[in-house]
Amino acid sequence: MDAKARVEKLKELRSELMHERGVAAMGGAPPSPGKIRALRKNIARVLTINREDAIAKSRAPTVAAKEEED
Repeated sequence: MDAKARVEKLKELRSELMHERGVAAMGGAPPSPGKIRALRKNIARVLTINREDAIAKSRAPTVAAKEEED
């Protein structure tokens, strides 16, 4: 999954979470009680992958420079 796809998936998950929280706040019984928890975990997974990619991109030039020195 590329970065653009992850951003779109993140928007979709956050939108769905807002909807589920709205249903719960209005007093409605959610169709699946564990859905809010699952959405939160999926959002965390996407954010973790984004963060790992950002760290890998920032470290790539420094790792290559150290290998050249040796």
